[in-house]
Amino acid sequence: MRGFLTIGNVGMSFAMLYVNTGVMMKARELRNLGFPRGEVTKLALKTAGVARRSGLYASQIREEYVKLIEYPIAYECHEIFGDLAKAFKANTTRPFIEREEPAPWSIYASDIDPGAIKQMENACRLPIAVAGALMPDAHRGYGLPIGGVLATENAIIPYAVGVDIACRMKLSVFDLPVSALKGEKQRLINAIKHETRFGIGAGFQKKYRREHAVLDEDWDATEITKSVKDKAWKQLGSSGSGNHFVEFGTLTLSEDELGLKAGQYLAFLSHSGSRGPGAMTAGYYSKLARSLHPELPKELAHLSWLDMDSEAGQEYWYAMNLMGQFAAANHECIHDTMRRRLGVKILAGVENHHNFAWKEHHNGKDVYVHRKGATPAGKGVLGIIPGSMADPGFVVRGKGNALSLESAAHGAGRVMSRTAAKKSITWSSVKKTLNDRGVTLISAGIDEAPDVYKDIEKVMAQQSDLVETIARFDPKIVKMAQAGEPPED
Repeated sequence: MRGFLTIGNVGMSFAMLYVNTGVMMKARELRNLGFPRGEVTKLALKTAGVARRSGLYASQIREEYVKLIEYPIAYECHEIFGDLAKAFKANTTRPFIEREEPAPWSIYASDIDPGAIKQMENACRLPIAVAGALMPDAHRGYGLPIGGVLATENAIIPYAVGVDIACRMKLSVFDLPVSALKGEKQRLINAIKHETRFGIGAGFQKKYRREHAVLDEDWDATEITKSVKDKAWKQLGSSGSGNHFVEFGTLTLSEDELGLKAGQYLAFLSHSGSRGPGAMTAGYYSKLARSLHPELPKELAHLSWLDMDSEAGQEYWYAMNLMGQFAAANHECIHDTMRRRLGVKILAGVENHHNFAWKEHHNGKDVYVHRKGATPAGKGVLGIIPGSMADPGFVVRGKGNALSLESAAHGAGRVMSRTAAKKSITWSSVKKTLNDRGVTLISAGIDEAPDVYKDIEKVMAQQSDLVETIARFDPKIVKMAQAGEPPED
C-alpha cells in the first residue's frame, strides 16, 4: 500500500493521524510546527485528513502547514486549508510589546504638520525601530509620514516604503540650445504629447509598447510579480497621476559640474515610479504584513513589518528591488524616446529614487533604511529635489549627515490637501502665476497648483546641513495627468 488514512475513535482522531504507511501526524508535531493548543490543533488534524484524501502526502501537508503558519492570509481562500488559516490567524495574536523608550529621531523644520510628527513618534515605538528622521517637506501619509526616514533592524515595513515603490527623479541635459524653449516650443510640446502617457491605468497599446531588458528579469520569482508582468510591459515608459510630471526647462550651473561647464542648458526632467505593478506589489505585501501582526494597535497597523529572515521578507525584498528596476526602466524609456524623437544627444544626467528601503550601516548596525518621500543624501551622492510646476528644483550633493540617516527632502512638500485645493484654488489664479514665470502647462490637475506646496527655497534652507546645491532647474514646459479624467489614448 502506498499510504492509508486511519481515524480511530473520536478521542484518537484528535490525537494522531496516519497519512502515509508508517508515518503519523500527532498533535505534538503540529504544536511544534506552530499551531496553538486546543481547537486550532484539532482543526489542523482534521484538515490533514481532508488533504490526505485529496491526494497529498504527509511531506506535502507538512510543507503546506509551514507555509500556512508563515502566510496565513495567502491560504484564507484555499479550498482545503482556508478555514484552518482563518482559525490560526484569529487564535495567534501576540501582545504588542513596544520599545521601552522610543528610538531616537531628528527633525529638520519647525513648521511640520503635527499629524506627521505623531506618525514619526509612533514609528519609533516599534520594537524593530532603530532611528528616524523627518525631512523639511514632511506631511501625513499612511503609517510613516511622507518625508519620513526610518531605520529598522532585520525587518522591512511595506507601507514605510510606500505604494509607489521606487518613485524617482531623472534629469537629462540635451544638446539643444536654451533658445529652443521658445523658438522650437511647439516641437517640444508635440514630443511630450506623442511620447508620454499619463494617468491611472495609462500605457501603450501592443504595437507601441516599449522594449527594455527589465522584461527579461525573473518576474516569475513571486506570485505577485508574475501576475503583474504584462501590466508592466503595457505601462513601461509611462507616468502616473498626482504629482508625476515631465518637464522641459533650463538648468543653471554657477560652476563647472556634472561634467559640464558653468552656464545654462536645456534639460528634461521626469518624476514617476513603478506604476500599477508597484502599487499591486505594495498592496499585496502590506496586507500580508498586517495579517502577520494583528497585535499592533490601530495607529500602528500600517507599520506592520516582514521579518527579513522569513520567506515573506525575502520575497518582498526581491519584489521591491524588481519594482525599482522597473521604475528606472520607465524613466530610461521616457528619456530615450524623447531623445530619439528630437534627434539629440544627452550631455549629462542625474537620477535618484525614494519610496524604497536600502540595506545600510548606521551607528555600528546593519539596518534597513526606509525613505518614504525622502532622497538619499550620503556624502557625495547626487540627487534632484523639485519644487512645483512653477517653482525651481535643485540638483544637490549629499553631505552624509548621520543624524538624518544620510537623507534629504524629496521635494517641496504639500501644505494643502487635494480636496482643499479643488475647493479653494481657481485656474485663473494658477494661469496668472504660470504666465508671470514663463511656464507653459500642457495639462495637470488643479490639486497640483503651485500654492499647494511649501516654499522650495525655505525647504532648501532648512536642509543646508544635509545637502549642497550645485544646479538649479526652472520648469518651462510642463505636463501632468489630468485629475479626474480618463487616461489618454
